[in-house]
Amino acid sequence: MKKGTFSLTTGLLSALLIMLAVVAAYGQHQQATIKVIDQKNQEPVAFAHVCFEGLKTGKPKYSMTSLQGTVPNEIIEKSKIVVSYVGYAKYIDTIQPGQSLELQLKPTILNMDEVVVTGQYTPERADKSIYKIEVINARQIEQKAATNMADLLKDESNMRVSQDGVLGTSLRIQGLSGENVKFLMDGVPMIGRMNGNFDLNQIGLYNVDHVEILEGPMSVIYGSNALAGVINIITKENKTSVLNTTASSYWESVGVFNFDASVSSNIKKHGFSIDGGRNFFNGWNPASDTSRVMTFKPRRQYFFDAYYTLTTNKFKGKIAGDYFNELLLDKGPLQPPYFIYAYDNYFTTVRYSIRLDGSIKLSRSHFINILASYSFYERQKQTWFKDLTTLEKTPVTASWGQDTTQITSWMGRATFAKNNAEKKFNYQVGADINIETGTGKRIAGYKQEIGDYAAFISLKYDPVKEISLQPGIRVIYNTKYQAPLVYALSAKWNILDGMSIRLSYAHGFRAPALKELYLYFKDVNHDIQGNPDLKAETSNNFNVNLNWGAEKTKSAWNVDITGFYNHINNVILLAPAGTGLQYTYVNLSKYMTTGVQLSASFSLYPSLKVQLGLAETGVTGSGDAELQMDPLKWATEISLSSSYHFVRPEITLSLYYKYTGMTPQVIVEDQSLIWGEVDPFNTMDITATKGFWSNRIRLSTGVKNLFNVTTIPATGAGGGHGSGGDGMNIAWGRSFFLKFTFIFNQYK
Repeated sequence: MKKGTFSLTTGLLSALLIMLAVVAAYGQHQQATIKVIDQKNQEPVAFAHVCFEGLKTGKPKYSMTSLQGTVPNEIIEKSKIVVSYVGYAKYIDTIQPGQSLELQLKPTILNMDEVVVTGQYTPERADKSIYKIEVINARQIEQKAATNMADLLKDESNMRVSQDGVLGTSLRIQGLSGENVKFLMDGVPMIGRMNGNFDLNQIGLYNVDHVEILEGPMSVIYGSNALAGVINIITKENKTSVLNTTASSYWESVGVFNFDASVSSNIKKHGFSIDGGRNFFNGWNPASDTSRVMTFKPRRQYFFDAYYTLTTNKFKGKIAGDYFNELLLDKGPLQPPYFIYAYDNYFTTVRYSIRLDGSIKLSRSHFINILASYSFYERQKQTWFKDLTTLEKTPVTASWGQDTTQITSWMGRATFAKNNAEKKFNYQVGADINIETGTGKRIAGYKQEIGDYAAFISLKYDPVKEISLQPGIRVIYNTKYQAPLVYALSAKWNILDGMSIRLSYAHGFRAPALKELYLYFKDVNHDIQGNPDLKAETSNNFNVNLNWGAEKTKSAWNVDITGFYNHINNVILLAPAGTGLQYTYVNLSKYMTTGVQLSASFSLYPSLKVQLGLAETGVTGSGDAELQMDPLKWATEISLSSSYHFVRPEITLSLYYKYTGMTPQVIVEDQSLIWGEVDPFNTMDITATKGFWSNRIRLSTGVKNLFNVTTIPATGAGGGHGSGGDGMNIAWGRSFFLKFTFIFNQYK
């Protein structure tokens, strides 16, 4: 072979080899993948959220694992990788461009890694919190097929949900209810209570990410209405996908038809969301009742909300708004002598709010948070005289036939905190402003206003690694009442690995609400009058909690025991104000609730989870501060929830059972206590959920109120609610449901 030919051949071969090496290197870079597997069963984790954040540029890039649990590594600089998925502990590491990686997500069998914000200086893991906080997450909401807060909380241990046809559902925690339970939406107090309670049917779950429940006194941090506990509803926020669209429909055989949809986006520093929907309930009566007066009134609801977020390394700002509109129809009985006419009441509720939330991260673990909101609530009553032969309606122009009540609330809250887990001493200082105004002809004097201005400080000191102490004080100026100094002390001791004890004491104060002071509410079933002479409540509240849990390779168990004692002076209760259905608010000199709660859970990963709850609650009181309180009246509750996940064909079956024992009812009459009781009853729900098309479609079905519980015999249970003296409405009977959800995500 000639020398020139050899040189040419050698050159071509060298060039070919270099090209192959480049292609191979490029192909190797292209094939770099991250594989996410379950630490316990070594199965791939599909649809896990993966975030790459460049260490130099700080630019985030989001993705989601495939059905095989993989995601390509396409980064061009060294980055932080964060992998998260519901039911697993968050994984954080660093990764290089072109690096392949297999990582293992640890299942959180005990659900202790939930991050909570209620009562915390900064977001904190639930097991690290000095307070006992229960979290109901998105997966539990789906398994319950709950559509509103009443659905969600009715099976919880030591919580009692009561029904009223017009005023809606109400909640009792640790034997306390009404204004003593504080409801928050993303940290903002909710307004619009009827008879001191929120209608839980009006709090939908269509945009709820999770619910944080903190039982016990929180007067220092949240002020009035927080003696029994705080329920903080945390809404959904898209943090990962460029585009997320969701549509959901719900049908229940009793006459419920719901639909909602949402669209959200997260692009670089900006996040957007808009969603809304419509709920409809056709009303319900027992089969034996053929009258037009319905036990559970028909209602139609429209709702809408939206938000915008701006997020940087040091700052996050959010503006959010929501709108709610409900029409409730209260059909009246046929009127004599011809029985062809009736008076029908139409109650329209409008509620909307605008919220601003800003968080700033400063140097040396210091944080500033600012929260402001404006909330509006209106309840309008329209009475129509209806001719049932022609179906013509004529508005009733008399004063009792038409009225509108409006409540507005301005709220501002600012906190400055230092929170460093490596330091022994941390703190939070803050200020609250709450101004509530009520107008309407059912408000005494047509317009009334209450202002509440407060400053508070909370200190956290860890003398040793295992012990935390957190004292706090709150100084209050109330425009209607002279407020005492509110103070509290909480402590946590990590006795052993997996065992901790929490103690808390608080001295609380609650000024009467506008509606308790000035609102007059009357319809065919209710006649409730405000009392401007009410005294403010003061209280001493104690809680102790022992938690002990352990986790093995594929199993885990947890035991939780809580004891509580609440002593309230001048507690505000309803009392008869005359003949018939007339009731007014009065002060009871002394009121006390005490009891113990026991809950135990066992999990066998990944299929079985069982949770058992037992609660004993005692209630007593006295109408005279000089006299001893009556003997305690006790109530027993037993709850059982279980779920089993079939890997094939990937179906989750869930069961929720609750026994509610004989429950005491107290009515104040002439400063004396009259005790009634509600008979015991059992309820059970069964649900099944399954995903289709790579989990883009979720289907739930099942039966609610399996034992067909409707009205329970009761004595002394009227209380201004129109339930009557011989029975209390519990539920609308057995029903079957079907829920369909479609989810589409697009990632970068």
